[in-house]
Amino acid sequence: MSDEPRSRDPYLVKSIVHSSQLLRAFRASGEALPLREVAKRSGLPKSMAFRLLYTLEKCGMVEKVGENLYQSCLRPFKQKLFRFGYAAQGTDYQFSKEVSAGLQRSAAAEGIELISLDNQYNPKIAQRNADLLVREKVDLVIEFQTDENVAPIVAEKYRAANIPLIAIEIPHPGATYYGANNYEAGLIGGRYLGRWVKRRWESEADEIVLLELPRAGNLPRMRMTGQLVGIKEVLPNLANCHVSHLDGDGCFNKSLEATRRHLRTSSSKRVIVGAINDTSALGALRAFQEAGRAECCIIMGQNASPEGRAELREPNTRFIGSVAYFPERYGDELIRVGLEILNRRPVPPAVFVKHQLITRENVDHVYPNDSLLQN
Repeated sequence: MSDEPRSRDPYLVKSIVHSSQLLRAFRASGEALPLREVAKRSGLPKSMAFRLLYTLEKCGMVEKVGENLYQSCLRPFKQKLFRFGYAAQGTDYQFSKEVSAGLQRSAAAEGIELISLDNQYNPKIAQRNADLLVREKVDLVIEFQTDENVAPIVAEKYRAANIPLIAIEIPHPGATYYGANNYEAGLIGGRYLGRWVKRRWESEADEIVLLELPRAGNLPRMRMTGQLVGIKEVLPNLANCHVSHLDGDGCFNKSLEATRRHLRTSSSKRVIVGAINDTSALGALRAFQEAGRAECCIIMGQNASPEGRAELREPNTRFIGSVAYFPERYGDELIRVGLEILNRRPVPPAVFVKHQLITRENVDHVYPNDSLLQN
C-alpha cells in the first residue's frame, strides 16, 4: 500500500510527500543504499527517485558516497519499521532476563514492534509460542529455547511461513545462530582451573566433575569439552584423571541434588568442577558446603551472571571464576542482525559473542555498577 496521500487534497505539496517517502527508505544511521534499493523501499519510480536524490543531495539532505550509493544526512525517521517476534527462554534466570530487557530496549530505540512471549523453559510451550508468532505474521523471529529435540519442529514452523529466524544459544535448522562460542568459552574457564590447581594444589587432583545440560544438545556440550581440554592442556598429568558427568539441567536445584547424590559415593579430596552456567555452579557449591567439603573443590562457572559475580566477591569462596557472555549486550546485536537479514544484506550463519574471564581480581573493574544495582 502506498504512503502517498490522496491526490485530491489541494493543500498537499506532492514533491514533499515524495521526498518524505524517499527519506524513509534510509532506516538506519549510516546506511548506504543503491538507487535501485531506494526506489524499491520508497515505492517510487526509479527515474523519480533519481531526481529526488539529486535534488536532496544539492540541499545537503542526502550524500552520494559511491558511484551508485546514497546516504541520508538526517536521522532516520522513528517509525514501526518491522514487527519482530521474540520467544524468551524464561523469567526464572537472570541471564535470560538480561537478554529480554536488552532486546526490548534496543527494539524500542529502533522503532521496531516487539511481540514477546515466554517459553518458560518448556518445549511444549515453545511450540505453542511458535504457532502464535506465525499467526501474528511477524517479519522475523528471535527464538530462545533450550531443547535441542524441539528445535527442528520450531524451526520448521517458521520456515513454512517464510519467516526468518535467529536462534539464541541453541542451534535451530536454517536459523542464524547468535550466542556463545562454546568451545572457546570452555577453554578459557578450563585453562584458568588448570592454572589454579597447578599453583595451589601442586598440579594434583583426584576427580573432575562436569555439571552438564544434556537436553540442550551438542553445541552447548562443546562448552564442557572445552573446559576439559583446557584443564588437561595446562595439567597433562591429569590425562587419566577420573571424570564424572552430572546432569544439572542448567538449574540450581537440579545441580544441587545431582551433586549431593554424587558426594554420597565420592571420597575425592581434590575435585575440579566445571559447570554449564553459574546457576549450576552455585548449586554444586552449595552441595559441597552442606557436606562440609567446600575446601575439597574449586568451581568454574559460565555466563558471569549477577549471582555468580556476587559469589566471586565472597571471602574464601571456592567459586573461583566465570566466563562472561555479557547478555546485557545481546539486544543491540540481535536487532542489528535482524535488520541486516530483513534488508537482505549478507549475514554469517553464526554470530558469536566475545568472552572474558571474570575473577575475584577483575570483577569490580568489569562490573563496577553491581553495587548500585543491588540498592
